[in-house]
Amino acid sequence: MAPELERARYISLVTFRRDGRAVATPVWCVAFGGKLYCYTHRDMGKAKRIRATGRVEAAPSDGRGRPLGAYSTGTGRIVSEPDLEQRVYAELAAKYGWQFRLLNVAAWLGRRLPRRVAIELAV
Repeated sequence: MAPELERARYISLVTFRRDGRAVATPVWCVAFGGKLYCYTHRDMGKAKRIRATGRVEAAPSDGRGRPLGAYSTGTGRIVSEPDLEQRVYAELAAKYGWQFRLLNVAAWLGRRLPRRVAIELAV
């Protein structure tokens, strides 16, 4: 994994539709174990596209998703191991602090917290 992806506050995550069209989304991420991890609602497009194709690209970006470096190609998967999923959330909370906690409160109030999934990116 590129060091700039490990240090990035945001990444531009590109997932691919079944017809091959690319869809870029800015996401928060954490790196550990040689992989990147992020999270989303299980019914969001990026989760559906990862389930369908597993193909991803990632580049460091600004908060709006404008790439700040080269894209790396790889694969993505939805994390199914509860222990790994909990570690992803703990690492994200440590990295993003109050912002992550605030989004968790909003997700809890909207009853979306149980419907989130962690995504593992091997790029």
